[in-house]
Amino acid sequence: MNVLNVDVAVIGGGTAGLGSYRAAKAHTDSVVMIEGGAYGTTCARVGCMPSKLLIAAAESVHHIEKAPAFGVHPQGKTVINGREVMDRVKRERDRFVGFVLEGVDEIPAEDKVVGFAKFIDNNTLQVDDHTTIHAKRVVIATGSRPAYPAVWNELGDRLIVNDDVFDWDDLPESVAVFGPGVIGLELGQALHRLGVKVKLFGLGGQVGPLTDPEVMAYADKAFNEEFYLDADVKVERMERKGDQVEIMFINKENELETILVDYVLAATGRRPNVDKLDIENTTLTLDERGVPTADFYTLQTSVESIFIAGDASNQLPLLHEAADQARIAGDNAGRFPDIRAGLRRSKISAVFSDPQIAMVGETYQEITQRLGSCGCFETGIVSFENQGRSRVMLRNKGVLHVYGEQGTGRFLGAEMMGPNAEHLAHLLAWAHQNKMTVAEMLDMPFYHPVIEEGVRTALRDLNAKLHLGPEMIKHCLDCGPGC
Repeated sequence: MNVLNVDVAVIGGGTAGLGSYRAAKAHTDSVVMIEGGAYGTTCARVGCMPSKLLIAAAESVHHIEKAPAFGVHPQGKTVINGREVMDRVKRERDRFVGFVLEGVDEIPAEDKVVGFAKFIDNNTLQVDDHTTIHAKRVVIATGSRPAYPAVWNELGDRLIVNDDVFDWDDLPESVAVFGPGVIGLELGQALHRLGVKVKLFGLGGQVGPLTDPEVMAYADKAFNEEFYLDADVKVERMERKGDQVEIMFINKENELETILVDYVLAATGRRPNVDKLDIENTTLTLDERGVPTADFYTLQTSVESIFIAGDASNQLPLLHEAADQARIAGDNAGRFPDIRAGLRRSKISAVFSDPQIAMVGETYQEITQRLGSCGCFETGIVSFENQGRSRVMLRNKGVLHVYGEQGTGRFLGAEMMGPNAEHLAHLLAWAHQNKMTVAEMLDMPFYHPVIEEGVRTALRDLNAKLHLGPEMIKHCLDCGPGC
């Protein structure tokens, strides 16, 4: 049995693990990283990058289909070669993974321990049956995995998760997607545009990560104009039939409908990978999901020598969040006991659907829980349906809600569905992190004609409702036409 004595042990070799390792190494050379699976990060292998490759292919088809509305008529039928689509997805995916692996290869071999770690106690880890590690500090960075009802395993290889999609050699004929969240919306719409027959199902009526009921209702309607989405379906039966899956459900006309699909794609959420760490052998305080609780700014758990970062932390499961948490957790593990609060940036998230969905700062739900009872906030609204630049590009679908605090006029957050939402969200996130007021945001420059002018319209509406600015002018002459 190999025995190691180290200052810091990092469990996991993904985005959070790699970042934590590097941050800890800035303070001590006695750091090891433990990984039992493949290196390469969720984002690069099966997450944000390969999904965007599939979406890019789908967008190219959509642009061709939209061309006649501009008076441009492509000749002949558009042919989608599924094998070529998936070949490019996998080639580019492997390229992104390669960049990550280059960084892993630069880590000294003696700092990498191969295997799966389990806690013996707060400061002792057992890696498979070959290594015992005594660590003064531990960083849990074990990531997450797809979660779905166990009974679905009866579907065998007809049940897939998003990880499996990117190993396809060809596109299937039909897919039923369960879960209209970020993954379900992105992959479901992309597959639909690439010629796959798609039905998207959910429970409870939730669409994407949205919490503003008006924005969510708009999103539900917009998606349903393109493909079948029932965010609150009642499934009567789902069972395997040969190489397909038969699904019997109550459709939106309240009729019993039966379909056969090649695959069921489970996009019903992810769960932190902490359940196989034998955490019960520690004195860690856990939340209702069995995940160690941690200080938001230091990522220190209830056990002062244990830190947690990335998807395993049960906070925002996004790459930029994982990277930020890794820097904080790894830095504090390395410099312990000199613990310091790290920079936690304003929240920003995006769904790369079309139109895109984005959220910034506090959500509508969070604001209403904090300020709703006193009526201390207002909502500024703009529709992109008549917004000038959006109409020029025939991308005029969407709505933006911005939230501001009464009295202070401070910008609190935003939820939106619309064109270029990923870019609008960045502008708003920068304003939120700088604690700007709505009036200060309106003092910023806005070019014409750009989609960002829609942000100004929403902010003007909000400022008027906060009684800090003039009433909205229906056709503002200083904004140019179509604003």
